[in-house]
Amino acid sequence: MSPWTSLITTLSLLLYLVITINVGRARAKYKVLPPQMTGDANFERVLRVQQNTIEQMVLFLPALWIFSFYVNSLWGAAMGAIWLIGRVIYAWGYYQAAEKRMIGFIISNFSSVVLLLGALVGCILSLVHS
Repeated sequence: MSPWTSLITTLSLLLYLVITINVGRARAKYKVLPPQMTGDANFERVLRVQQNTIEQMVLFLPALWIFSFYVNSLWGAAMGAIWLIGRVIYAWGYYQAAEKRMIGFIISNFSSVVLLLGALVGCILSLVHS
């Protein structure tokens, strides 16, 4: 078990918690009561940040752990840190305007793809060498 990979996992969960709290705050601020999912455009952007982040975490977290196990835990954690930075940039930009989300989206998706492809190669090499 890698403490670096565990740290990145914990920080990504903490980021998700903060983003989720932001949705609750936006609901109150823009008066969009549950179960409504639409309303003020500012609320909808905050909600999309949360929804897109959880969608991305489904790919990111397993790829992070598999990469860290089969390739290298320090490199996995480094790519995970890049993913986290990308998600923060994504959220910050999207909160301001939908057009400002792309840089963070590209950074975090790049990191996820590197982790996923690295995990795949690591698994295949492990099978070949066993």
